[in-house]
Amino acid sequence: MDAHSRGLTYLTGGGAALAALLLLAACSSSKPASSGSPATGSAAGSTAAAGAASTTGTVTVKVAQGPLGVYLTDSSGRAVYEFASDSVARSTCTGSCLAYWPALASTSMPAGGNGVSAAKLTVFTRSDGGHQVAYAGHPLYYFALDKSAGDTKGQGLDNFGAKWWLMGPSGQPITAAGSTGSSPASSGGGYTGGGYGR
Repeated sequence: MDAHSRGLTYLTGGGAALAALLLLAACSSSKPASSGSPATGSAAGSTAAAGAASTTGTVTVKVAQGPLGVYLTDSSGRAVYEFASDSVARSTCTGSCLAYWPALASTSMPAGGNGVSAAKLTVFTRSDGGHQVAYAGHPLYYFALDKSAGDTKGQGLDNFGAKWWLMGPSGQPITAAGSTGSSPASSGGGYTGGGYGR
């Protein structure tokens, strides 16, 4: 089975009902993920629709407190993430990657809730012509398997060639391993590449 035809891999261990989630696909691929992945069915569709719906009004970015610390969310409390392979105001998540990690989209300047620096919020134009919210230069995304406020199942996952991290209100990613509801499939250290002075 090649990487394009793999769906989600669920890992269990230590008696936990669900210990890890791992998406296996190539970000450059436009081939749909196999059945059973979040790219198919109502879960991904509703998540993508939620991201798209944010373009009709002003997006508000807020903060939430969880086991991993204080992190950014949308106005409904859904966690948003950064992708370690992105650079300042440039998304490398395209094609099938967006089915798993829908962009936080907005056509107008987003608002910042309490604890969020409005000066760090921007909107940039993606290579596909869409408009995406960034924080301190980091493009922001949802994770398709986060169903409700407080879910952070995407934290630390290594998908489409790099790690995905919750974004802290300081403008730095939260690189602690672990999440609420599941643990990352790969819990290596934080991303230390360029782009944001990490």
